[in-house]
Amino acid sequence: MEDHIDLFAGLIAKKLELPVKGVTNTLVLLSEGATIPFIARYRKERTGEMDEVFITQISEQFQKLQELVARKETILGTIEEQGKLTDELRQRIDATWNATELEDIYLPYRPRRRTKAQVAREQGLEPLAELVFKQREADPEERAKAFVKGDVPDVAAALEGAKYIIAEQLNEDEGARNELRTSFRLNAVVTCKVAKGKADTDEAQKFRDYFNISEPLKHCSGHRLLAMRRGEAAGILKVTLSPKSEDDCIRRLQRRFVRGRNRCGELVAEAAEDCYKRLLKPSIETEFAALSKDKADDEAIHVFAENLRQLLLSPPLGQKRVMGIDPGFRTGCKVVCLDEQGSLLHFEVIYPQREYVKSSRRLPALAEEYGIEAIAIGNGTASRETHDFVKRCHFRDKVQTFVVSEDGASIYSASKVARDEFPDQDVTVRGAVSIGRRLMDPLAELVKIDPKSIGVGQYQHDVDQAKLKEKLDQTVTSCVNLVGVNLNTASQNLLVYVSGLGPQLAKNIVDYRRQHGSFASRAQLKDVPRLGPVAYQQCAGFLRIPDAANPLDRTAVHPESYHIVEQMARDYQCTVADLIADKQKRQAVDVSRYITDEVGLPTLHDIMAELEKPGRDPRQQIEAFEFDDRVSTPEDLVEGMVLPGIVTNITKFGAFVDIGVHQDGLVHVSQMVKGRYVKNPLDVVKLHQHVQVKVLEVDLRRQRISLSMIV
Repeated sequence: MEDHIDLFAGLIAKKLELPVKGVTNTLVLLSEGATIPFIARYRKERTGEMDEVFITQISEQFQKLQELVARKETILGTIEEQGKLTDELRQRIDATWNATELEDIYLPYRPRRRTKAQVAREQGLEPLAELVFKQREADPEERAKAFVKGDVPDVAAALEGAKYIIAEQLNEDEGARNELRTSFRLNAVVTCKVAKGKADTDEAQKFRDYFNISEPLKHCSGHRLLAMRRGEAAGILKVTLSPKSEDDCIRRLQRRFVRGRNRCGELVAEAAEDCYKRLLKPSIETEFAALSKDKADDEAIHVFAENLRQLLLSPPLGQKRVMGIDPGFRTGCKVVCLDEQGSLLHFEVIYPQREYVKSSRRLPALAEEYGIEAIAIGNGTASRETHDFVKRCHFRDKVQTFVVSEDGASIYSASKVARDEFPDQDVTVRGAVSIGRRLMDPLAELVKIDPKSIGVGQYQHDVDQAKLKEKLDQTVTSCVNLVGVNLNTASQNLLVYVSGLGPQLAKNIVDYRRQHGSFASRAQLKDVPRLGPVAYQQCAGFLRIPDAANPLDRTAVHPESYHIVEQMARDYQCTVADLIADKQKRQAVDVSRYITDEVGLPTLHDIMAELEKPGRDPRQQIEAFEFDDRVSTPEDLVEGMVLPGIVTNITKFGAFVDIGVHQDGLVHVSQMVKGRYVKNPLDVVKLHQHVQVKVLEVDLRRQRISLSMIV
């Protein structure tokens, strides 16, 4: 693919409206095995300071073009095997970089099942079809008599076969297909109806809003389209796409091909109508259904990825002793005590409902015994009751209490990762440990769970699963490398996502650490089996050693730039540690003195920023939250009530907010900001944001709570 880089760079730069030089250099780096986080962080001079978003887009376009090249090779090979590959046809295929156009060119040569037109050709009717299509013959019925033989019983059958051949030719006409595409693009209507006999079923009630609707496809939002497709897959709904006026499409197709005002012209007009109804319209409908589904998928995947990013970058409590509680009044609350590293110190079950006094004494006793500084309570069933119980307990020392999302905790507790970590404990212990660790460091804990199981997003089970996995893996990788990883405490699951590593190298690092003890320097990574120079270059800057002798090993400064900082220290007659500790010394440094052909101001400014706040965590500070004591169930809600809430999920149509009643309410986009249309809820709210909301409506039957942020 290296031969195509210059060509690809031009195509991608034009599509994304980016400088060709930056795109070319990015493609070269990607081809050399550089990761997106590494390129964005440490190769700014070569890319023109493109951020991860642009580099990711370039990478995605690069992959699509590579796939298109492979598709071209397959098509050329197939046509050549048929003996129909001309120089002109090869040039057309080589010249196009549009996937739809490529498939249109290939359509007449595509191997196909035995069609009506193919049967007619086998009956010897192709000459008759050519005669009719020329539209010069005054009496085609008379000429058709010569073709009545064998499997062709009469003149009508002969002309019908000829029309099948003509219809197939019209279907393969690129101009006709593009004309119909234009009609779909401008005027396609999506129609959704309830399937016969399904309207009154319980399963159908969730799709009631889609029982009888019709709207322009271009105005149909992605989440509505996915909901319709989900209903269709469940057998509840019937979804169709069609141009606004099918008669108009047929007339335009006829105008395109009917040239004679005679019987032959009438036959071609009939063939055109047959082509539209039987071949062309179903083909373009399928194409646009796929395109609209892809667009809806991309929209949903983007929302999921942004939610996941916000969840992974949730504020960490940090290395403190934490008590994790998996709530459950009837079955008991599972309680674990963890040390600063998240290691399990103790586990037991308390029963606040039936043993209130005993439990209210036991919890403070455990907190005192294990030096607990904070309590994490899962937000599942009985979370509110458990939180109220903990608040009433009398702790000797101040202990902060937090409610933590437990989405995916059950998935983790039953996983191989959890079994490997806690082979002697059951799923309840593992789940409580995960809740406690999520408070300490959400990122480090959540990477152990399949992102799809974390529960933030919309219609994640309805979208293309391969695209979803790729995007979510990219998001996790981006977050892990943005925050950085403690080389001496990171789990194998976390190390997997570090730039340049992967499952095997992550395992090798953990094994090396187990055999040789903690890493004393980044350079020691070179001793890890199979971790070669390329992997070291890619990963080293994202791995931190907080207590390393070399202070630069504690920072995001890449080892390849250590010599720059060391030269600065020599030039200004101090140590590297002095540069980090003394603001005046840093301000005295003239970074322009250290510009070279390879190192420019972007890298130098990054170095100085890192020296100012070495190893800084980009995540915000955690804040405690309290629900309103007046409500604990949906029945307690009253319209007009203003309550505190936590944003738990964000979709294209609004945000779901937990107000402490075991059922999230929806703030529709129209209720987010007064007097302003909100196109993207992510511009207004963030996951786990604390908000004030007003209760608009409570529908207990449909289990729906409508909220407003306009209070």
